[in-house]
Amino acid sequence: MSQTEAGEKPSRIIMYGTTWCPDCTRSKRFLDRHGVGYDWINIEEDPEATTLVLRVNSGMQVVPTILFPDGSVLAEPSDRELGAKLGLR
Repeated sequence: MSQTEAGEKPSRIIMYGTTWCPDCTRSKRFLDRHGVGYDWINIEEDPEATTLVLRVNSGMQVVPTILFPDGSVLAEPSDRELGAKLGLR
């Protein structure tokens, strides 16, 4: 069981997604462009990650699902929502 599955807060941002998801690609580009470190987990290759995404999104497989060190979650956020969460302009 991973740290986040155990209900603990991650030590850095974790993005759950798929390789074919355009919103995942956009969110990755946004974080990369702003120099924000994160761990990427492809839910199609990790059944535990899929379970976590379903759990935090009320049974829906919403990607990207982004977990933050403060324990909060954003699902399918816009760049504006990500920027606001991270204090970026």
